Amino acid sequence: MSKDSHPHMRSFGRIKSRPIKPRQAALMDSLLPKVRCPETPFDPRALAPAATEVWLEIGFGGGEHMAAQAARRPDVLILGAEPFQNGVASALRHMDEQGLANVRLHDGDVRDLIARLPAACLQRVFILFPDPWPKARHHKRRLLQAELVEDLARVLAAGGRLRFATDWADYADWSLARLLASPHFDWPAARADDWRIPPADHITTRYEEKRLGDCAPVFLDFIRR
Repeated sequence: MSKDSHPHMRSFGRIKSRPIKPRQAALMDSLLPKVRCPETPFDPRALAPAATEVWLEIGFGGGEHMAAQAARRPDVLILGAEPFQNGVASALRHMDEQGLANVRLHDGDVRDLIARLPAACLQRVFILFPDPWPKARHHKRRLLQAELVEDLARVLAAGGRLRFATDWADYADWSLARLLASPHFDWPAARADDWRIPPADHITTRYEEKRLGDCAPVFLDFIRR
């Protein structure tokens, strides 16, 4: 596990639940050190000079979406950040089974990773179904705060895209308000179907199919000005 530290309030809960399966535990020892993002400032292009774009998935869960996108776009380098060790282990399994060479992982808080990235180095960012922290007293723990919006604006190139998805109505409203308040992002949605219907390139995960929230999934796609 990465030993990052930062002044921000923790936006995630536990970092481990059930015991990690032996095969995945072995990958944590053998594969993770090879695909872990550098722990000092770095340019992601240096990790994959032939990549046409660099994407970031924040909180990739079990890694299904990230792995599927990486398989679909082998020309893209995908950075994935996830503090939950079981999720990291699951992602490593997907990478190993599919032979994915275009994924790099950060097993910790994404804000530490973003701080190491140069400006305008990303073309896409995914934040899919993050912890909603539904109780009002916990809203300060939600990931998508104004500070993170600013950080994402710094690392996204002009024309880059940010996708936020949630199945909690209040979190959708919360996130939309913060992104609309930013001078760095445009929301091109023109009708309800633009956020109610999954985007054509979206990949549904098992978590999404469980419908644990209080509304149908909402997809908010923004463009960096």
